[in-house]
Parts: sequence; C-alpha cells; structure tokens
Amino acid sequence: MEILNKADIGVFGGSGFYSFLSDIEEVKVDTPYGPTSDSVFIGKIGEHKVAFMPRHGRNHSIPPHLVNFRANVWAMKHLGCKRVISPCAAGSLQKEVEPGSFVICDQFVDWTDGRKSTFFEGPVVQHPSAADTYCPELRKLAVETAKELGIKVHDGGTVVVVNGPRFSTKAESAFFTRQGWQVINMTAFPEAYLVKELNMCPLNISLITDYDAGLVGDVPPVSHEAVLEVFNSNVENLKSLLFSMIEKIPAENDNCECKNSTKIDF
Repeated sequence: MEILNKADIGVFGGSGFYSFLSDIEEVKVDTPYGPTSDSVFIGKIGEHKVAFMPRHGRNHSIPPHLVNFRANVWAMKHLGCKRVISPCAAGSLQKEVEPGSFVICDQFVDWTDGRKSTFFEGPVVQHPSAADTYCPELRKLAVETAKELGIKVHDGGTVVVVNGPRFSTKAESAFFTRQGWQVINMTAFPEAYLVKELNMCPLNISLITDYDAGLVGDVPPVSHEAVLEVFNSNVENLKSLLFSMIEKIPAENDNCECKNSTKIDF
C-alpha cells in the first residue's frame, strides 16, 4: 500500500456530524475495496493534519448496514493516518448512562450480520487479537480531556453493535440490558477492528442520544428524529472534545502497541 502522508489522524463522522474542519482540502481516494462513503476532507488541528470522512455520506445517504467500512478504513491508512477517532450517536442500555453523556467504550459485542469485517481474506491471513480493540492511550486522553471540559463522561463500557437500519425491539433491548452492556450502536463494528488490522489506533466516542427501546429510562422508544435532536444539541461538546484532545495527541505513537497489531509491513 502506498502511504501518501497527507494526514496523521483520521476522524469518522456519524449522524448529524457532517462538517468538522475549516480551510480544508477535499481528497477522493480510490480503494481496492470499492468506493468510500464520501471524499476525505483534510485540515489542520494544532500540529496535526486531520482527515475527516462522513461515514454515511455528507447527505446521510448510506444506511449503517451498507457502509463500506473496509474502503473507508483503507483510505485513512492510505492517507497516512496512525490514529482513527470514531465519534458516533448511540443509545443507552443502562439508566445511569444518560442521554447527553459520552461513553469512551473499551469493549464491543458484534451483533451484526454479513458485514465484511477483515482485510485478511487470503492469500495473506492474519488473526489480530480483538481482546482489547480500543487504544488505551487514546481512551485515557479522551476521558481526561472530557473531564477537563466539564463533559459528563463514562470511562469504559461495552457497545453492542446491531445491523440496522432498524432499532431494537423491546425484547432485544431488554436482553442487551440484562447482559450488562452499556451502549448500543449500528456502526462501531467492524470499523474499529479494521482500524486495528491496519496497525492504526482506534478510539470510540459514543454520544448517548436515547434510551434505545425506552425500557430502562421509562420513555418512548427511540426515533431517528430524536437521535438527531439530542446529537445536534451536543455537537459543540463533541467538537470541543475532539479539538482539545487532538491538540494533545503526541506526534508519534511509539509507546502504543496498536501499531504492532499485525505483522504486515504497510
């Protein structure tokens, strides 16, 4: 893979988060895995060159189960990214995880179906560990920065990733809650794991917009309109967190093992 060194940090945007950087360069990346969700928009934050891509497309034209995650992640690697931050709208499965708060997840459960979830389909085969997918260095920095900014943040949590585009039934939501999982989302897998496969550092930032089917919060079931309303009311907090955090990220990830997830020389 040719590395262009146009950016060192990648950011995938989710629902309601389609503009992020100013003074940008728009780059179209062709990938071996087909088209990306959109162009990549490259700008600067502090000393970092940052590449942003709206994972659903700038007009939210791609539903979660049809996002070409492999193309999107490959594009970030091709541009030179060493770390990839993935903010996303998400539902809560536990009452103490309130809408408006952020969860910096440390585990995921894959409840999707049929998604292309690896780059290693042969002839080269690798089995990078998913035991602790999310980068501990980035997680620590995200939590510390959120606390400094006065943003309510939960340090750790498990996100269960459902296929979408439909939301959970009440029975499904109750089951997920009984497992002790905190967050539910439609895009966190395989995005983070693919990032790890390409030896980049993955970070999930879940912005909690709702109580899923409404059971634990004793509220009506979630709707797409409600997700966007809460997300949009908190998007400035998310931008503040991203800008502040990215400015603090060291230039190199020498102390992080994410860069050694696989033994492939990219």
